[in-house]
Amino acid sequence: MIQLDMDVTAFLSNWMNCDYISNYVARAISHNRPDSVLFSNLFSSAFNELLEVAFRTRHPGGVIACKVSRHAHIDRIELAFACTSEERQFYEKAILQAQSADAQERYLNSLSGDTAPSRDMVLLELAVDYEAALWLESSGEDRIVLMVDLPLGGSAH
Repeated sequence: MIQLDMDVTAFLSNWMNCDYISNYVARAISHNRPDSVLFSNLFSSAFNELLEVAFRTRHPGGVIACKVSRHAHIDRIELAFACTSEERQFYEKAILQAQSADAQERYLNSLSGDTAPSRDMVLLELAVDYEAALWLESSGEDRIVLMVDLPLGGSAH
């Protein structure tokens, strides 16, 4: 439905870019949903969290690429960006935790803590609160694609 590519330096220049991009994309793709305002708000919130995770990686140079597609009630976000091998391992571990049987328990326990949510808890939140499916694809030695399927347009159950 939509693809955006942005220079990483420009993206990292302002934290608000996460909000600007997520709101823009959400408005652009929600026009044909039954409750477009609700859909736009939900999608924007989830997408903003995902962009903030990528923002915190702070890997300089290159392009951050985002593609949003839809199949039936599932909206897929593909977020590609550069990262180190340590960051790749972090994302792999965080996604495994989000896919685990105790994901909801881990997430609820994190809410009762005194510290701000970490990047891995943000991914856990997407899995628990938004029923998102998350996975990681490699896009070269120093680049990953964070994939998120959001069932915001209806339930598959």
